[in-house]
Amino acid sequence: MLKAVLDSTVLVSAFLKPIAVGASFEVLRHAVEGHYELWLSHDILDETERVLLTTARIRRRYEYPDSAAAAYCRGVRRLAAIVSDLPDIRVVRDPTDDMIVATAVAAGADYIVTRDDDLLSLKAYRRIKMLVPEKFLQALRSD
Repeated sequence: MLKAVLDSTVLVSAFLKPIAVGASFEVLRHAVEGHYELWLSHDILDETERVLLTTARIRRRYEYPDSAAAAYCRGVRRLAAIVSDLPDIRVVRDPTDDMIVATAVAAGADYIVTRDDDLLSLKAYRRIKMLVPEKFLQALRSD
């Protein structure tokens, strides 16, 4: 079965644009349905919750209670396999992006699903492919 790591850009988008509106939501739905193994780290989950709770631009554009964001993050935490012992990897200029790659390496993931341009510019690290949600959905369909 395919293994994938979703970064916080995808997790945040899945929360903000649910129910057949966004590809990120569809990617997460496929994890719920068991079409691939979702792997995350505590750092990814913490960043997702922090973005949903404290980013002023997002909070102005979307209306939701803090409790909804916290409940979403708890649900994702229950859904995913959690990697806690991350290798020290330095391949991207942003340390939070390195943490995503380290999570994927520790999980033995096939894909990192992201909208982050720095990660996408890598195209791959070792055997881990970097894909936007739309391309990952295509990969799931062809697997």
